[in-house]
Amino acid sequence: MDVKLFDSELKVMDVLWEKGDLPAKEIAKMLTEAFGWNVNTTYTLIKRCMKKGAIERSEPNFMCHALILKEEVQEAETDELINKLYNGSADKLFAALLGRKKLSCEQIKKLKQMVEDLE
Repeated sequence: MDVKLFDSELKVMDVLWEKGDLPAKEIAKMLTEAFGWNVNTTYTLIKRCMKKGAIERSEPNFMCHALILKEEVQEAETDELINKLYNGSADKLFAALLGRKKLSCEQIKKLKQMVEDLE
């Protein structure tokens, strides 16, 4: 995925990923309620996402549709994090995550299962 989205643009995308296709007016209303943004801020962010190829807008009602999947963005962001902070080493990231907090037995079980599924 070649689309790089900033945090504010990801908030717009999160609305579409969670709710599905929506009119721009509805997206603006939701983000105003959640973050106190004014309508013009949201419209500007929608336009930026459109220029980047992340959102498609159609009539009637300036209906917005996500052109990229959340999973694609998560994968690209994770790859960037691993490359930037852990020299491309996923196991170093994994070790850092595990070392940061106490995991429950259930969480440990899930992680072990994920590792076994990879083998």
